[in-house]
Amino acid sequence: MSPLSSFLWTYAVGVKVLLSQLLSRSFSLPVFPPQNGKVAIVTGGAKGIGYETAKHLSRLGMHVIIAGNLEKQGQLSASRIVKKTGNGKVEFMYLELASMQSIRQFVQQFKAKNLLLHVLVNNAAVMLVPQRSTVDGFEEHFGVNYLGHFLLTHLLLDTLKQSGSHDHNSRIVTVSSATHYIGELNLNDLQSRHHYSPHGAYSQSKLALVLFSYQLQQRLADMGSHVTSNVVDPGVVNTDLYKHTSWLFKLCKWLTSWLLFKTATQGASTVIYAAVSPDLEGVGGSYYANDQKMKSADISYDEDLQIKLWTQSCNLVGILQRHQLAS
Repeated sequence: MSPLSSFLWTYAVGVKVLLSQLLSRSFSLPVFPPQNGKVAIVTGGAKGIGYETAKHLSRLGMHVIIAGNLEKQGQLSASRIVKKTGNGKVEFMYLELASMQSIRQFVQQFKAKNLLLHVLVNNAAVMLVPQRSTVDGFEEHFGVNYLGHFLLTHLLLDTLKQSGSHDHNSRIVTVSSATHYIGELNLNDLQSRHHYSPHGAYSQSKLALVLFSYQLQQRLADMGSHVTSNVVDPGVVNTDLYKHTSWLFKLCKWLTSWLLFKTATQGASTVIYAAVSPDLEGVGGSYYANDQKMKSADISYDEDLQIKLWTQSCNLVGILQRHQLAS
C-alpha cells in the first residue's frame, strides 16, 4: 500500500469508528468481584488508557505494577492511584519497550520480587512517529508496539503459567486498534525500510499484535496451560497519543473530542473487562471492542502467517528454540 493510500485508509477507519461511537451506547463496566491477592502488570500505565486500567485493577484489590519509561510521571501516577483507591500495593517499575536490554532487566527485577502474575496488559504504544529506529535497530512502531511486547510476554510466560489455575486462568490482554483491519504484514520488510509510511507502519504493528495474540493462545491451549490471550480495541480515545497526527486531525479532535472521542476511562473499559470479567474465564483467542466479541481482519486468522511472524519475531529478539512456546 502506498503512503498516500495508508494515510487515507487510516483516517477512513478513524471516521468509521468515530461515527460508530457516536451512534452506539457507551459500555458501562459491571461490578466485578474483588481481585485481592492477584498481581497485574500494565505497560504504559502512567497515563491514558493504561492509567485508568491500573486504577480500576487497584480498586479491585490487585497489586498493580505500572511499567513505563517515564519515571517521574510513573511514580506520580502510582501515588495518585494509591490515594484514590486506598490500595497501597501500586508501584512503578521502569521499562523501555524500545530496548530489548531494558525489557530483560525489567523481567529480572520483577521476578526478584517473587510475585505471582495473574494479568499482563500489553498497552503501551507509539503512533504515527516519523521514521526512526529503536536502540536495537527496529522500526519504532514495530519495535515498541509489537516486538517489545512479544519479548516481554515470552519472558513472563513461566510466571503467568505458574500463577494460573483451572478455575482462575492468568490473562494476557493485548491492546490493538481498528487500524489493524487495513494493516499489511510484509514479512520481507517488517522494518518498513523500503517504503516507509507512519500510517502503514502503525497499522502493521497493530495487525502483528493480533496475529501474535491468536498464535499465542493456540500454543497455550495446546500445552494445556492455564493462561488465556485476548485482544482489545479500545476505540478512538481522547489521549495524547495523537501528537504526530496531521494538523487537520488535531483541529477536528479539538473541535469534536467532547462528542465523538471516548474518554480514557471509557477506552479502558473493555481492557478491564478482558482482564477480570468472570464471563471470560478460560476464554482466549478472541478480539473485543466495546465489551463485544468481534471478528478481526480476515488475514489475522491465517495460521501460516501467524507461525511465520512468530518464527521471525523469535529470531529478531533472540529467543532460542528451546525457549519458544510449544515449538
